[in-house]
Amino acid sequence: MTLTQILAFAALALVVGLIRRPRLRLFILFTASVLAVFALQPSLPIRGLDFWLPTATLAIVVYSWFVTAPSSARSLKQNWRVLAVLAGILLTLGATRYLDINLPLPVSRPPQIMQILLAVAILAALGTLIARLPVWIGSVLIAVLILFLVVLKSPVLSEWASAALRRMNQQSTEMASALDFRWLGFSYISFRIIHTIRDRQNGKLPDASLIEYVTYVVFFPALTAGPIHRIERFLSDLRNPAPLNQEKLLDAGQRFVIGLFKKFVVADCLALIALNSTNALQVQHAGWMWLMLYAYAFQLLFDFSGYTDIAIGIGLLAGIRLPENFNNPYLKPNLTQFWNNWHMSLTQWFRAYFFNPLTRTMRKKGISIPVIVLNTQVSTMLLIGLWHGVSWNFVLWGLWHGVGLFINNRWSDRTKAWMDTHITTRPQRVVSQICGIVLTFNFVALGWVFFALPKLQMSWHVFLTLFGVNLG
Repeated sequence: MTLTQILAFAALALVVGLIRRPRLRLFILFTASVLAVFALQPSLPIRGLDFWLPTATLAIVVYSWFVTAPSSARSLKQNWRVLAVLAGILLTLGATRYLDINLPLPVSRPPQIMQILLAVAILAALGTLIARLPVWIGSVLIAVLILFLVVLKSPVLSEWASAALRRMNQQSTEMASALDFRWLGFSYISFRIIHTIRDRQNGKLPDASLIEYVTYVVFFPALTAGPIHRIERFLSDLRNPAPLNQEKLLDAGQRFVIGLFKKFVVADCLALIALNSTNALQVQHAGWMWLMLYAYAFQLLFDFSGYTDIAIGIGLLAGIRLPENFNNPYLKPNLTQFWNNWHMSLTQWFRAYFFNPLTRTMRKKGISIPVIVLNTQVSTMLLIGLWHGVSWNFVLWGLWHGVGLFINNRWSDRTKAWMDTHITTRPQRVVSQICGIVLTFNFVALGWVFFALPKLQMSWHVFLTLFGVNLG
């Protein structure tokens, strides 16, 4: 998000927070979140794609509600107003192509009205079909979401998709690029949808109306960078918002300003010297390479936690408390605690929907604890790595942390009794804590080498330089 968009969102959230009429407040949040899907979508070189991708996002969200909602709540009579508003927004945005003025929404010229009308008709027919299908259709929708994620995260598949779409639009396929197929916020949207489908299948999902569900999935403060909110907590705040008094306004303002400072001052300054694909091969001195690596580690923290603080601050203005995502992760004495405090909403999601179910399954089969720990931690971190991108660098980053977590787990179990016996005084505990922090931070920082660079050759060069090995 740009600074202008962030400030506009904050002003809008403040207006929402001051509204006392619940239905009006919900409608404004819903409309703002739907429009944000279009406003934040980056401009793409493929004709109409930056309109159709947000449209597809909204269609998938509506279909997900049909999959998760009780059959008694799916009737057109109950939901036609919300569906009409969504269709009206699409048609209104489409009509902007005929206005001789520059508008920030949508980002480029939308398709023709007749194409949008045809798309709305097709989407409505498909939605009517999905609404009548049994619960198993939820598993199909999860598979479709995962397939889209694989395409988006794989440069090869994204480029192939770009070429196919260019061919359909009668555009040159020679200029196809993975960057042509950027789908704003789809990763976080998918995880929220999968969360609701799995909870529905497990009988844990609270009832939500269509307008509440859409607002939850595409809630504008958390659309681009999370955090991943659970729907039950979101609905609680949405239905019973706390009044925006002076104390809450101050709390929201502090988080917002701190987030802006982290992102646009600290992170952007660190980006000038941080490790990247441009400077990775230029530096030959170990000291400078360590400096660039540490700069990247802190740039990543301040950039991501800054966006989280901004989202939490804007959410508080609107009466919604988003979950915390970072809790001083670089000050944790071991890798397990680091991952309990870094991107917490993501790790909690994977723990709930992958790690814990896999652990229970393996325990039922009588597999030994060390084997369970190795398999669950490595596979979980591999998936988190692949969620960031389908490439060998992210595979190695996942393995780096998965194996590291396994070693940390086994080491803690083996040394706990010794530590309790020999590390007894306060100075000893402080020294032990500091050593753990330093070791954990450097392990994480070295792992960021795989995260920061697109090719293994670059990562290998950086590792050799960091440890003073010059092959030249």
